[in-house]
Formats: sequence, C-alpha cells, structure tokens
Amino acid sequence: MDNHKFNEFIKIAKKLNDIEIIPLLMGSVGLEVVTGKNWDAQDLDIHVPGDERGWEVPPELNIYNWNEIVNIMKSMEYSLIDLHEHEFSTEGLAVEFGIIDTLPSFAGVQIEDLEMHEMEEVKYYLLNLEQYLSVYESSSKDSYRADKNNNKDIRKIDFLKSMLNGNQKTY
Repeated sequence: MDNHKFNEFIKIAKKLNDIEIIPLLMGSVGLEVVTGKNWDAQDLDIHVPGDERGWEVPPELNIYNWNEIVNIMKSMEYSLIDLHEHEFSTEGLAVEFGIIDTLPSFAGVQIEDLEMHEMEEVKYYLLNLEQYLSVYESSSKDSYRADKNNNKDIRKIDFLKSMLNGNQKTY
C-alpha cells in the first residue's frame, strides 16, 4: 500500500483536529487502510461535519467551518480548484471534502457507529468493512458515480462481500 496519501491525510487531519474536527477518511485510501489492499487511489476523500441536506445547500455553506478548512488547506499549499466538489489540489494530489452527516441518509451508516482511530495523537474515523460495503452499494446506484466509477465500485463490492464471507484474507 502506498502510504503517501494516508500520510498526507494524517497531516491534514492533525490540522483539522486543531480546530476540533475529527475527520472521516473515506474512499479508496480509507479502504486500503481497512483491507490492506492497494485500490490505486486517485485522491483523498475526507468527510467532515456539515449540513445533512448535502447538495441542497449552497457549497460554501454545506460544510461547517468551511472558511477555516480553506485556510488550513491554503496553509498547506493546496489550491481550491472546485468549490462545488470542495476539491483542492497540490503537486498532483487532489483532496475532496464531503459531509459526514449525509452518511445516515445516503448509506444507512450512523455517525455514532463510526470507529475512532488515533495515530501520532491525531484522531480520525474509519469505516469498517460492513460500512464500506453499504457506502459502495449506495454509490453504485448513484447515476453520476455509476457513469464515472462503476467498474471500480463493483470490484470493491465483490471484494468486500468476499472478505465478509471469510473468503478473502486481509493483507
């Protein structure tokens, strides 16, 4: 597993912890941490507190503490490249922020069921295998994501089901 993206997440999470945000590492990088398998992550997906209505709220308002997050990312030499997607970029690495509070309605994952982890005094959340399966199954039904990532999502769903059934070993 390429630790570069995870190490960058820890750096960002430390700064988020400084403003009392405990982020959730989502996407392929989080899945790599949980499964030990390289999923060729293209970016970092970080979920933070925000309005549970998600896209119904203007992008500059739907993530709480957005201005502070922008300042943190700028201090780390990231540039905001897409406000609607809450996407930042630096030296070939993209970081997208999502809203942790949309998980219950989107995938049936309850915030209070998330497991907190700590590394180098940095606190963050990770989904477990069942929660990842719920998220990817919900994502695969989303038309935008289905067009963009469906083959990758289906591979992940099959792998997670196999792991949960005891047919795959963690790495």
